[in-house]
Amino acid sequence: MKKFIYIFCVFIISAPAIACTGVTLHSTDGATISARTIDWARAATDNIYIVVPRGHVSRSLLPDGTQNGMTFVAKYGFVGLGAQRPEFVIDGTNETGLNAALFYFPDYGEYQKYDEAMRDITLSDVQVVSWILANFASIDELRANINNIRIVSTEPDASTVHWRITEPGGRVVVMEIINGEPVFHEDEIGVITNSPGFDWHNTNLNNYVNLRTGTADPLKLGAITLKSFSGGTGLLGLPGDFSSPSRFVRAAFFSNMTIQQPDGPNTITQAFHILNNFDVPFGTAFAPGREPVKMPSATQWTIATDLQNKVIYYHTMYNRTIRKIDMNAINFETVPFQFAPLDDVKRETIIPVQINNE
Repeated sequence: MKKFIYIFCVFIISAPAIACTGVTLHSTDGATISARTIDWARAATDNIYIVVPRGHVSRSLLPDGTQNGMTFVAKYGFVGLGAQRPEFVIDGTNETGLNAALFYFPDYGEYQKYDEAMRDITLSDVQVVSWILANFASIDELRANINNIRIVSTEPDASTVHWRITEPGGRVVVMEIINGEPVFHEDEIGVITNSPGFDWHNTNLNNYVNLRTGTADPLKLGAITLKSFSGGTGLLGLPGDFSSPSRFVRAAFFSNMTIQQPDGPNTITQAFHILNNFDVPFGTAFAPGREPVKMPSATQWTIATDLQNKVIYYHTMYNRTIRKIDMNAINFETVPFQFAPLDDVKRETIIPVQINNE
């Protein structure tokens, strides 16, 4: 058991390897789309989807390597995407439409210290998403119960994480554990990345108050007139690197400046196009020649969920064909607990075009 915990915790330790980006979009007919990338460049993880029925019993992993922590029973069924083990749901949605997702948060936040005497209310940080989805239908319900548990890390060297929780009605919060206490931030801009803290990212947006959609007007400069070489120069100065602060700024402008779509399916397509801008080309997180493995991308998968219509869409670094899981087709009372790889075959779907030679 200790080995399995370590495998996943390696996933959330190293800063140069992880760069997850999340956005929230809203259609004109009221659909809320919660979307994100999962970026990990050190190795290809065993990426899976997980289906959890009502009544499923889960027990938390503990720092001592056992699975003898808090027990919780699923009041609500849910579907999530995760890595390595079905306990480790990274992003998921329950049958009420509530979405919860884990994001890397290195060098910020601090969990409570593990106390053996309180193991019955101790929950591993990598199982918080499952606990939220299993128990709650709203953010307010979560806030009313969060102080009844103690969130800890299963590995002393692992990074902290923070969480995004989204309701189908459009409310989004970011939950961070600061000095052992849960802190909730209303995410009115609908964006999350990684460190620093959420408040810092919001303040940093003020550095880009000059950015605009469209093309910059000509500028008379002494005897010459400066003109745009092309369209889109209103966004000159938008940061383009893959650091967390830069991705937050880019995601905030792209997701809030885009044209609102009429319904959930069209907004899903829009979400994938926005997140294409955050695909991390393999090798950019490492110095030349230092890449530890060869993969198609450091962005292992991208997910976009229509919370109103309860449909999950995803594609992976191996196959960018969008697949969907329709939660309306799942009977969470009778469906068995199950998990399976995100990719049946790890290769791109390429369809040949038939040319008429006559």
